Amino acid sequence: MAKKLKLEGLDCASCAYEIEEALKKEGFEFALVNFATKEAVIEGDVEKAKEIIKRVEPDVEVTEADEHDHGHGHHHEHGEEDPKKALYFIIPSLMLFGIGVVLRYYYGMDNTFVFGVFVASYLLVGWKVLRSAVVNSIHGNVFDENFLIAVATLGAFAIREYPEGVAVMLFYVVGEFFQDLAVDRSRRSIKALLALKAEYANLLRNGEVVRVKPEELKVGDAILVKPGEKVPVDGVIIEGESTVDTSALTGESVPRTVREGEEILSGMVNLSGLLKVRVTKELSESTISRILELVENAGARKARTEKFITRFARYYTPAVVGLAVLVATLPPLITGDPFSTWVYRALVLLVISCPCALVLSIPLGYFGGIGRAARDGILVKGSNYLDALRDASIVAFDKTGTLTKGVFKVTKVETRNGFSEDEIIRFAALAEAHSNHPIAKAIREAYGGEINEAEIVEYEEIAGHGVRARIDGVEVMVGNDRLLHRFKVEHDTCRVKGTVAHVVINGKYAGYIIISDEIKDDAPLAVKELKRLGVQKVVMVTGDGRDVAEEIAGQLGLDGFYAELLPEDKVKVIEELEAETTGKVVFVGDGINDAPVLARADVGVAMGALGSDAAIETADVVIMDDRPSKVPLGIRIARKTQRIVWQNIVFALGVKLAFISLGILGEATMWEAVFADVGVALIAVFNAMRILR
Repeated sequence: MAKKLKLEGLDCASCAYEIEEALKKEGFEFALVNFATKEAVIEGDVEKAKEIIKRVEPDVEVTEADEHDHGHGHHHEHGEEDPKKALYFIIPSLMLFGIGVVLRYYYGMDNTFVFGVFVASYLLVGWKVLRSAVVNSIHGNVFDENFLIAVATLGAFAIREYPEGVAVMLFYVVGEFFQDLAVDRSRRSIKALLALKAEYANLLRNGEVVRVKPEELKVGDAILVKPGEKVPVDGVIIEGESTVDTSALTGESVPRTVREGEEILSGMVNLSGLLKVRVTKELSESTISRILELVENAGARKARTEKFITRFARYYTPAVVGLAVLVATLPPLITGDPFSTWVYRALVLLVISCPCALVLSIPLGYFGGIGRAARDGILVKGSNYLDALRDASIVAFDKTGTLTKGVFKVTKVETRNGFSEDEIIRFAALAEAHSNHPIAKAIREAYGGEINEAEIVEYEEIAGHGVRARIDGVEVMVGNDRLLHRFKVEHDTCRVKGTVAHVVINGKYAGYIIISDEIKDDAPLAVKELKRLGVQKVVMVTGDGRDVAEEIAGQLGLDGFYAELLPEDKVKVIEELEAETTGKVVFVGDGINDAPVLARADVGVAMGALGSDAAIETADVVIMDDRPSKVPLGIRIARKTQRIVWQNIVFALGVKLAFISLGILGEATMWEAVFADVGVALIAVFNAMRILR
C-alpha cells in the first residue's frame, strides 16, 4: 500500500529528483517525489525511506502525512517555512555590501576593515549555503547547487575578487528568494484549485448536532449541511431542498438544484436551503478524496519531456564542472598565462553549471497544467496523457450520454401479431427492470406502474443485443434487430428511423418501441472547436442502428460514423483509426459501458463521471460533467502547457550555452553568471505559472 510523506524544507527541484533516485536504488519499487507539493509517495518501509531521505537531504524534515489528509488542510501550513524570513538576512547583507563597495571603489580603501565588511555581508546570506555544501559533500553530493556556489564564491575570495564573491552569493540568495516566492505562489495557486475538502461536518447524534471531523463520519450517519457550507462526504439527501455550487468539481458556474432522494457529493457547496444527508461513503472513498488523490498522484506518470530533462541534468552538471576544471588548468599550463585569469573563468562556469531552471520549471509547468485542467473539471491522470492530448489527431465519440443527453422518452409503440400497446410496454418494463441503460429507464418511465421484481424469475443480459427474462412463465426478449436475427424471430420490420427496442413475447414478435434522444447543447460547438484546433477527424462509434447514427452525424457535421457495434467491435474500430494516423486517437465515452475501448485508445476520456468510481478508475482523462466541449478545452490546455514547457527548455538551454561560451572566452563575469543560473530559473518559473491563469 502506498504511503505519503511530507517533506518540509524541500526547496530544490533537483534535490527532489535525487531523493527519488536514491529511494529507487535502495529497492523501493514505487517512489515518487513531487517537488510541487513537497510530498513523497512510497511503497515499502517508511522508516527506511526516512533514513534515505535524511541521508540525501539532511535539511529536509520528513513526517508521515495523515491517512485522510491530502495536503490541503490549513493545519499543515504552519510547518512550512515562510520565504519572506530570508529578508532578515538579505537586507543587512545588502547594506553591508553597499558600504564595502563604496569604501573600496569610491574611497580606494582595501584593508582588513573593508575585507571584514565584505566577509560579514557574505556570511549573513551565505551561511546556509555553506552549511548545506559541507553537509552534502560529506554525503558524497559534490554536484549539489550549494556546493558549486560555495566553491565559486570562496574561489573568488581566494583570488582576491571578494567583492565579486560576495555579489555572486548575495544575488544568488536574492534570486533564490524570488524563486521561492514564485514557487510558493504557484504551490498556493495549485492548492487553491484543489482546496475543496470541508474542515468539519455537522453530525446528528441523539437529536443533537455535533461538529466532527469529516474523517470520523461512517456510512449511514445523518449529517446537516447548512447554507454556505461545503459538503464533507458523499451522501443522499433525506430531507430538504437547495441549490449547490458544483464549480469546484465540474468547472460549471451555474448552480444545480438538489432535492430529497438525490445524490450529493463532497466538494459541492450548499448555497441556500438546509439539507439533511445520509452518508453513503466515508471520506477516504468520497469523490473529493478520489479527485485530490488523482491530481496529486498525476506526477507519477511523467511525460517524455520530464524524463528527458531529468536524464539531461544528470550529465549536464558534471560535464560543465569537468569543463571548468579543464579551463582552470590546461590554458595556463599550455600558454603560461596567470592561473588567476583562468580560475576566474572556471568559477563563472561553476555558477552556470546548475540545471535548476530546467529541473524546476518543467515539472512545475506540467503540474500547473494538470491543476488548471482540474479547475475546469477535467482530471488528467498524468503529464504523459497531457502530452498525448496535445497530439490528438482523431477524436472518436460514443453517442448515448456523450454526444446526446441520454435522456430518452418513449415516443411511439408499434404493435404486431395481436399484442396491445399496454402489453408490450408492461412486459418490456419488467424485462428491463434490472438494467441501468437509459433506454431501459425510458421504458420503465413510460410504463409508470409498480414493478414487482418477484415476477421476474430469470434474467439474462446479452451484450450488444438486449435482454432476455422469464416473467411468470412468459419468456420476454427486448433488444435491437440483431437480437431478432440471433434467435431467428420472424418479423416484418428491420430498419426503423430512431432508437428502437424490439419486443418478443414467447418467441413471437410483439412489436417495437421507438425512443427519442436529444443532442447535447454544446455538442455542435465541441465538434467545431476540435476541427478549429486542427484535429483531422471527428467520428462517432455507437451500438445504435445505422439510421440513428447517420442522422446524428449529419446534424453535428461529423467526418464519419461507425454504427451497430458491439463493445469488441469498438476496440477494432479504434485500432483501425490508430493505423490511419501518426498522431493520437482519443476516445470519449461514459467510462462504464466503454471500459475496453477506453483502455485501448491512446487517450481514454470518460465523460459525466461525477460520482462514478468506475469511470475514474478506467479512463486516462476524466471530465466531471456532461459537456463534450470540455474535450477541446482539455486539448487547448495541453497544448498551452507543452508550449510553455518548451519555451522554458529552449530559453534556459540557450542562455546557459551562451554564457558557457562567453565564460570560456572571458567575456562573462560572475555577476552575469548568476543571471544565467538563478535569473533564468526565476523567469522560467514565472512563465510556468502562466498556465494557471
